[in-house]
Formats: sequence, C-alpha cells, structure tokens
Amino acid sequence: MPRLMLLPAALVLAGLCAIPGYAQSPPVIVDHAWARATPPRAAAGALYFTLSSSAGDRLTGISTPAAETADVHEMQMNGDVMRMRPVEGGLTLPAGTPVVLAPGGYHVMLMGLKAPLKAGTDIPVHLTFQKAPPVDMLVPVQAIGASGPGH
Repeated sequence: MPRLMLLPAALVLAGLCAIPGYAQSPPVIVDHAWARATPPRAAAGALYFTLSSSAGDRLTGISTPAAETADVHEMQMNGDVMRMRPVEGGLTLPAGTPVVLAPGGYHVMLMGLKAPLKAGTDIPVHLTFQKAPPVDMLVPVQAIGASGPGH
C-alpha cells in the first residue's frame, strides 16, 4: 500500500484515540494478591496485593461476593497504639510507583464475611479505577499465620 494512503488512516486512528471513550488508559497491574484464612466466627478479613499504574490512577472501588463490604484501610502505629482508618476518596496510584497493600499498612478490609476465609480457596474480587478498565481477579487464601503470598 502506498505511503500516502497510510497517512489518512493513521490520522483517523489518532483522532479516534483523542475522543473520550475510544482511548483507554493503560491498565493497572495487580501482583502478589493474597488473603489470610480467618477463624470460624470472624466477621472481618483482609486482602493484600500490589498495584502498579504506568500513567497514574486511583483505586475507586472494591467488591467481592465474600463480604458485605470491601474498603481500603490504612493501619498506623502511634507509639503502642494501632490505629486503623478507611482511606477516603480512593487510593492514589502514582505513575510508575507500585503501591503495596500489606499487613501493617494499606489493606482491603472485608467486613461482614459471608463465610470464613479458608486456606486453599480463592476469593473473587472486582476492582474499579478512575481511569483504567476494571480488574477481576481471584485472590488465594493462605493459612491463618501466613505473612505473604505462597506461605
């Protein structure tokens, strides 16, 4: 095909990418997802994973059929006092900087568990972002004493 014919096609494609809805933001990458098993009557559990966005984004929503609610919380130590609070307005994902959700820091709090989280099972989770397409994943449940994925 002659080069002159390729130029108009490239311009049309570039124009479509500039229209909202035609161009999608780069995806957010989710790595090292895991959860700890819970005791039989536990009402709450936690999910951990790492989020990476090359363009910068914001985690705006989390849902799972395993719990009534799922929200990002932050745990901080003030002296000997542990404080946990929800992260309001979503979790910021700076461009090119992985955000780690791990014990002792950011994590997803599952409230109103519908059943105990059992080691060896997977939890379906749906993540929504301000710019990137949603991510559906299965989070493996590790043993009660686990300190990370695969333990």
